[in-house]
Parts: sequence; structure tokens; C-alpha cells
Amino acid sequence: MEDKSLKRIRTASLILFLLYMGCIQLAAQETPRKYVALKTTDTLTIDGKADELSWSNTEWSTDFIDIEGIKKPKYKTRMKMLWDDTNLYFFAQMEEPHVWGTLKQRDTVIFYNNDFEIFIDPEGDTHNYMEFEMNALNTVWDLFLTKPYRNQGKVLDSWDIQGLKSAVHIDGTLNKSNDSDTGWSVEIAIPWSVLTEASNSNRLPENEFWRINFSRVNWEYDLTEGRYSRKKDKEGKYLPEYNWVWSPQGVINMHEPEHWGYVYFSDNKTGGKDDFSIPKDDYVKWYLYELYRDLRNKKKQNINGKSADGEVFGQSKKLFGKSFIPVLENCKTGFNIWTKSPFTNKTLMVRNDGKFEAHEEK
Repeated sequence: MEDKSLKRIRTASLILFLLYMGCIQLAAQETPRKYVALKTTDTLTIDGKADELSWSNTEWSTDFIDIEGIKKPKYKTRMKMLWDDTNLYFFAQMEEPHVWGTLKQRDTVIFYNNDFEIFIDPEGDTHNYMEFEMNALNTVWDLFLTKPYRNQGKVLDSWDIQGLKSAVHIDGTLNKSNDSDTGWSVEIAIPWSVLTEASNSNRLPENEFWRINFSRVNWEYDLTEGRYSRKKDKEGKYLPEYNWVWSPQGVINMHEPEHWGYVYFSDNKTGGKDDFSIPKDDYVKWYLYELYRDLRNKKKQNINGKSADGEVFGQSKKLFGKSFIPVLENCKTGFNIWTKSPFTNKTLMVRNDGKFEAHEEK
């Protein structure tokens, strides 16, 4: 029989391990970040420099972080946003001692170079979202996704942002390996006429929010006769890229839109503070997606309570002092995970295909 003191030590060690793993999980599942985009006061020239007064009056975002939300990036990245009645504007500044780029054809796989990326989900339901990428040569790749890759959606690679304007400013010299650069910046204007096509309304989201995120891909490099390329290991395989993002994903995958940040489009032009808070229902929504991801994970599908129609899916969850119980139900199309919000009394649901829905009680 095992000695009681030894058993207590093993039990304590297990508890400490679980607490440690819990801390890692909490670190990786940070609350999505938020940003208030102000309305412009002047006309913006898209030149990659952001010299206008409107840019000066708006705040920088928090610095980008590693995609999993744990490591500090090697180089600093930050962004700003503005809007007017015609366009949504983006400006990003990236530290980089070696600014390089090789890809010049539109809609090629831009993240094979160092790049800057934007992801936009107008409805916040993880479906029908846009992705935009550009490199230091101002080569762009724009695409539309009907669903995330996990849900086998269509990727519309031929989709283009009509009326797009973009520019790059380099604080240094492009593709010159014998000097050191400070970095590069990008400025982008995307027409609302394109963005609102993916939403349920053609109106601008004034004093409302959309789910948006940003990513910066950065590679270790090799030099061959002064020409930059992605670095390879001894076996000839490319080293993995760095992924630095504004709002951490908790996983190396930008295509889990439920983690993206919240951008609130204020009609404020002065730079004053807006009292924007993430709705409490969205905290419930994040938890439903946590359960949804677990359900799709084949290693976790046999966990008790995850296969029977109408059974409680996990235990009661408490947020902001109020409890709710998620329910899993099977249906002809697969399953739904739903609960009734303790804050708004809406039925909140993640469908089998990953789409989020909120229904008012009749």
C-alpha cells in the first residue's frame, strides 16, 4: 500500500501542475483587445506616412504580442485606425532592421515575405470575413472567406477590394543588406462600399463595433549574393515564421475569428475618450466557442456530456455574478451549443458550422 505522506505529496504535485496548466491557459485566452477608431477631421493622403492632423489626434493601439499571447515579439508593431463616410483607414508602424520583399504579383501568397495583415468580420459571427495582406513592396493579397478553414468554407481568392488604396514608407533602404533600417510603415484605405457587402446592413457602423484583428508575419532570413530569402534549416526546410498580432489568438491560427479584437467606430473627432465596453453577452459567447472548439477536438469528443442530445454541456458557468448553463443538442445538421443569456435573456447559439447566432425571446 502506498505511504500516505507520499500520496499527499503526489496529490499536491498534481494540483500544482493543474494550477500551472490553468495559468498557461488563462494567459493564452486573454480578453480580446479593443480600440476606438475616431472620425477624420481632414483629408488623408495615402502615402504611408500618416502626417495629417487626424492621425496625430488618434491614439496608438497597444503593442502587438505573439499570436499565442505569451511571448514578447522581437520587434515592435503598433497600429492606428480612422474612418470617414467613404473609407476605413489603417496605419501600422513596424520596427525592422532589414526591410525586404521579393513578391510583386497581386494575390500571390504574400506571407512568404514579411507582411502586414488585416482581418475583418463585420457581423462578428465568424462567417463571411475579409483578409488583406501586403508586403514592403506594396504587393497586396485580398481574399474573402465564407467560413473559417475548420468549417470547410469557400476561399474566394479572385475577390478584390474595389477602390483600395495602399502605400508603404520605408525608414531605411529596401532590399539593401549592407545597412541597418529603422522599419517600415503602411497606410491603407478600404471603401465602406466593399466592407458593408459582408454585413447584414449597408449602413456604416457609426457608434457600433466590428470584430477586427491584425497580424504581422516576420521571417528569419538568408542572404545569397545580397538577395534576401526565408531562412532554412540544415535539412533545407524553412524555419517557422513569427506571428505577431494585435489581439492574441491563444493558438497559432488567425482563422478563429472569435478571438479577434473589438473596434468601435466613434463619431468623435476630437480624440476624447469614449466609454466603450465589450457587451457581457460576448463573454458568454467566448465561453460557448471554447466549448465548441473542445467538441471539434477529436481527442476530447468522448468526454462525458458531449454526445447526448439535450444534456448539460459541462457545468454551470458564472460571469459577472450571474450563472448560465450551456446545452448541447443534436439536430439533423449536426449539433448546436446554446444557452440563455443571464444579462439580456437572448438565446445565444454556436451552430454546428461554427456560425454564431443571437435570438430575441418572443
